[in-house]
Amino acid sequence: MGIQKPSWLKALYLEKFFVPCSIHESAKKNEKNVCCLDCNISICPHCVTSHRFHRLLQIRRYVYHEVVRLEDLENLFDCSNIQAYTINNAKVVFIKKRPQNRQFKGGNYCTSCDRSLQEPFIHCSLGCKVDFVLKHHKDLSSFLRRCTTLQLSSDFFIPQDMGDDDMAIETAHSTIVDNDEPWSSSSSTGSGSENISFPCTKFVRKKRSGMHVCGRSTNNCNISEEDMATSMSRRKGIPQRSPLC
Repeated sequence: MGIQKPSWLKALYLEKFFVPCSIHESAKKNEKNVCCLDCNISICPHCVTSHRFHRLLQIRRYVYHEVVRLEDLENLFDCSNIQAYTINNAKVVFIKKRPQNRQFKGGNYCTSCDRSLQEPFIHCSLGCKVDFVLKHHKDLSSFLRRCTTLQLSSDFFIPQDMGDDDMAIETAHSTIVDNDEPWSSSSSTGSGSENISFPCTKFVRKKRSGMHVCGRSTNNCNISEEDMATSMSRRKGIPQRSPLC
């Protein structure tokens, strides 16, 4: 008997994606959009660090269906004759079948679900090709590829958990900025002024939440004694009553 569906392939079919992660249900951005091919489970971005030494496959969405990048899937399976689609300048392949009533147009049709395809493709998804191979060849071994490592793309967002307030203050004197430009402060007083240095921590605002530490600057922020005194003694003056008429 030939090789049937491997465990990771079954996980792609059976696991639920784009649902909240039960482990990180109170965290933000907790949708399951990664499949761990060694544990055969769906995980969320917060789970990635626990599976960092495993083969990880990012699941994406296209017209309400789950897809994977063709470049990633070709490390695992022979994707020839599967029609790919382009989203965000990357070619993707549908994971599951998308049945469609045959419409009598020209061109090719999917061998499994009768979906109209461009030539020379004959499968509309990974699932359709797998079913076709098992039906006609009874064995997937010649289509499976040996893959020992599979990493997420460099643009994959991995949240950095920073506590309940999503904020960490590393120093007693920190500067908060609203943009990504490096912050610096310098005095314009005369040469006789003495400069006092404080370590600075840079913050960047998140789109939906508060702020998180982006990194500590390597250079100290120079603040003149006069500027510091002015900022520390910033109080309202005594109100002056207008003269009686």
